[in-house]
Amino acid sequence: MPSPSSETSAIIDDVVDKHSDDLLELRRDLHAHPELSWNEHRTTEQVAAHLGEAGIPVTRIPGTGLLADIGDSGPLVGLRADLDALPVEDTSGVPWASTNPGVAHACGHDVHTAGLVGAGLALAELHARGQLPGRVRLLFQPAEEVMPGGALFLMDQGALDDMGRIFMLHCDPTLDVGQVGVRSGALTGAADALSVRLSGRGGHTSRPHLTEDLTYALGKLVTELPSVVSRRLDPRAGVSVVWGMVRAGAAHNVIPESGHAAGTIRMLDPLAWAEAEGLVRVLIDEIVAPYGVTADVDYRRGVPPVVNEHRSSELLASAVRRVVGAEGQVATTQSLGGEDFGWYLERVPGAMGRLGTRTPGGARYDLHQGNIVVDEAATPVAARVLAEVAVTSLSA
Repeated sequence: MPSPSSETSAIIDDVVDKHSDDLLELRRDLHAHPELSWNEHRTTEQVAAHLGEAGIPVTRIPGTGLLADIGDSGPLVGLRADLDALPVEDTSGVPWASTNPGVAHACGHDVHTAGLVGAGLALAELHARGQLPGRVRLLFQPAEEVMPGGALFLMDQGALDDMGRIFMLHCDPTLDVGQVGVRSGALTGAADALSVRLSGRGGHTSRPHLTEDLTYALGKLVTELPSVVSRRLDPRAGVSVVWGMVRAGAAHNVIPESGHAAGTIRMLDPLAWAEAEGLVRVLIDEIVAPYGVTADVDYRRGVPPVVNEHRSSELLASAVRRVVGAEGQVATTQSLGGEDFGWYLERVPGAMGRLGTRTPGGARYDLHQGNIVVDEAATPVAARVLAEVAVTSLSA
């Protein structure tokens, strides 16, 4: 497989080493000042300032987020980072903990952003030396943490125009720092939101035959829908229907007139995702029909699965090996968590890798938890891998 020269890789290493303290300071600053989806104004300004100091031109987009192109001609590769934080209280206790109450970078987007800035600095240096074999577009995307996600907004702004491939890294606290997980095929799941409100004639629990026993119907719905969906969609799709909230009634001897269940529907297969909504609506009506209740269904499609294209996965794996060695490239498991990077992969081939953030032998954390602590050595690793995979792809 064609790959960058050792000289190119050495330049990337040198630039990232030179700027490593600045990148860590940027990451700490972003962590201390997290911003929610569609409100990443300060974050956008910080990114623009760091790129501007390096002479990298940026393209502002309406609201928050930006694009930055490096190179003058040739094929175009995209690298993406997400800017937003979560509505979570930061309980990490680190000196650069969030100063914004109730908001925290609990998913590692601060690492993604600082890492992509570092990659941009290295790629700009390669371009200045005439050693960038094409063009690279940096996508600093707002609003990954909301559905259907800011990826669609960037696409509407022309972010994927002329693009041949796209790559990203996502923090993974189950992998040690210095490891990067690569997997071809489905990596994350489609994530849809389902809300069902049942209504019917209530009454006394001593006379259920004179009512439309809504509580019983709700119980049948929450137990049967997951089972029936799993039998009607291909089991290889990895379909999961899980309820997060079920609510009906206020007294032990009263059959209520309304009830509510809400949850998520996730799967790994794009074809199953295309069928899911229509099937779920039909099944809900069939399940509750014997009880005479009425079902009001709100089905909101979220994001598609992230399905890594095989060739792009190979290119990413090659870049990872050059940065962290063969032992640093590891297998990674599938997840039913949603990631709006899947929208990009419906348009152009690409791959997402998992960036190890756990200190070897240290504490174990989970994403979307306020206590998460990231090993800061992950930031320069991300910068090197992203720069390397861009050049690897352009050289292929």
